[in-house]
Amino acid sequence: MNRPMKIRLLIVDDHPMVQVGLRTMLERFASIEVVGEAGTNAEAIAMVAETLPDVVLLDVRLGGESGFTTCREIQKLERTVRVIILTSFSDETTIFDAVTAGADAYLLKEIDGAALVRAIEDVAKGETVLDPAVRRIFGRVNTPTEAVGRENLDQLSAQERRVLTFVADGKTNKQIGEVMGLSDKTVKNYVSNILEKLGLSRRSEAAAFFVRHQYS
Repeated sequence: MNRPMKIRLLIVDDHPMVQVGLRTMLERFASIEVVGEAGTNAEAIAMVAETLPDVVLLDVRLGGESGFTTCREIQKLERTVRVIILTSFSDETTIFDAVTAGADAYLLKEIDGAALVRAIEDVAKGETVLDPAVRRIFGRVNTPTEAVGRENLDQLSAQERRVLTFVADGKTNKQIGEVMGLSDKTVKNYVSNILEKLGLSRRSEAAAFFVRHQYS
């Protein structure tokens, strides 16, 4: 019987003790393989090319540099690499930067180990994960979704609107499927259609759009 593939994870943080702490904690979980650590933007991009991670766990402050530079560079790669922002900052400016940089998840550092691993697993499958504290202020953030007018909502079916509600609540495709009685693949197709109709490219943008407009 074949063992499931481990998620290849790269840790990017400018504090060596944080790197060691995250590696020590995450390596206790069978689904995670930490393939390296980096402390600067240049090191991170070089390590992505060298280690070919599935997910990058990224701090937003790398000494005097911004981790969002790394995030944007990762988006330019031909292969898909998911990015999780793991930070102690939950201000509106930082959240805005995360959305525009293309992050797949935004988590605060007080998250416990098991929840962090679940988030890594979900993001590796293409989900978007938002810390509850971040979701509470998402609606106040001036995100790229400001360019999307309410007329775009009229293009969504009732089922698509319901799926979008769950996306904004931070639910994974599997969780949405369980609530709605749908397969993961069907939910994924709904999400793709929603993004196309709204003219958005990422689940995090769709979540921000819903929270801002608060339609029912």
